Amino acid sequence: MAKSASSGKRRPNVIFILTDDQGPWAAGCYGNPEIRTPNIDRIAQRGVLFRNFFVATPVCSPSRATFLTGRIPSQHGIHDWLRPEVMVGEEAKAPIAEEVGYTDIMARHGYTCGISGKWHMGDCLKATHSFSFWYVHQRGGGPYNNAPMVRDGKCIDEPGYVTDRITDEALGYINAHYQDENPFYLSVHYTAPHSPWTGHPQQIVDSYDDCPFESCPQEPRHPWAGGLTDRCLGNREMLKGYFAAVTAMDDNVGRILQRLDELKLRENTLLIFVSDNGFSCGHHGFWGKGNGTLPLNMYENSIKVPFIVSQPGRVPEGRVTPAMMSQYDFMPTLLDYVGLPPLRDEALPGASFLPVWLGERDEARHEVVVYDEYGPVRMIRTPEWKYVHRYPYGPHELFDLVNDPDERRNLAGEQSRRALVGEMRARLARWFQRYVVPQMDGLRTGCTGVGQADRIDDEHPAEDACPDEPMYTTS
Repeated sequence: MAKSASSGKRRPNVIFILTDDQGPWAAGCYGNPEIRTPNIDRIAQRGVLFRNFFVATPVCSPSRATFLTGRIPSQHGIHDWLRPEVMVGEEAKAPIAEEVGYTDIMARHGYTCGISGKWHMGDCLKATHSFSFWYVHQRGGGPYNNAPMVRDGKCIDEPGYVTDRITDEALGYINAHYQDENPFYLSVHYTAPHSPWTGHPQQIVDSYDDCPFESCPQEPRHPWAGGLTDRCLGNREMLKGYFAAVTAMDDNVGRILQRLDELKLRENTLLIFVSDNGFSCGHHGFWGKGNGTLPLNMYENSIKVPFIVSQPGRVPEGRVTPAMMSQYDFMPTLLDYVGLPPLRDEALPGASFLPVWLGERDEARHEVVVYDEYGPVRMIRTPEWKYVHRYPYGPHELFDLVNDPDERRNLAGEQSRRALVGEMRARLARWFQRYVVPQMDGLRTGCTGVGQADRIDDEHPAEDACPDEPMYTTS
């Protein structure tokens, strides 16, 4: 039996629910009175809700790779969403197959690991990273009905509504393993609420007919906005579809909670609810995430996501924490929580936030600073300030998050802020210089948010995106 060395008790089961493109505002427990998420709210009522959880990259594939490995994109080599040819077919690749994921460590210590839903980290036909159960999406997104899935190593078109099917397989996995001697780990990776915002249960779509959507102001078109904004800005049907996708997903989260209660597993199961990146539905005048604009953006709605942890009896109930936690902190925290040794690697940038998960305090360290990257765009964020540097020539941004939390006024060009900009730029450069693997450096990619066909490394070099500016400058 897999036991915690510290307590001698059986380690908890772990269910990791990962949604796709869910803004931090898109849940009732995060203060939205319009969107219906009673089951996500129930998890929050019985756990710790993070107000300030950040992804390391505001787009799906690199974000998912950082969750799994604890490494930033300039360490694991995935800097953008992976194109369909990377996922299936003769050109399929597994760019992070040789990385160590937390599921590898958990399996090594007795966990049985399964996944149901979206993978989007390379070749989806072959189970990897110690998953013994493997039911995944063929691509990064697609139709919600008759969705392209992989079952038993074969590509199929799955009949029915894909959010339901992902849950069906997750419940089957729980039924198969809840009586095992060893604990189980289960990834439930919904494609919701990723586009398309059509094909969702009509009764749920219709239930939003009279919604005023005050939580999604359709602001004047952002000057950097892309084609998705042109199709969706001001379109009530798209808003109804996005909200319906979230509510239909929430219904399925309720099915998982019900099964855990029926099997009396709730108190021995750590539940984690999070999204792979944030999303804007008209906020700031665009639809999308980090690549919803060009230049790529680091707005709060893109880099912040809902994050909730819950295990009754161990995690305090109904707690809301302001702690700033990054997804590169997730792997060391999870391993710490279940009593497993951390991966011994000084290059990992994260730290354990276990005291915050357990409600013992609201900060894991004396000072927490969050860093993000999306190709040649990098960000440093403190509780008070955010600085975004776009290599090589800008535009750069500085936001006063205390007095301007909606990031409306860019102070980077103000004479009175020159010293602060220089200080934050130097700090940003030093941090990345410490952790970047040179051959996987995002500054070499020229990434513009249109997808990636292979890992960036020595064998697959990318054109240097900033030939006229040193990659690391502290001036």
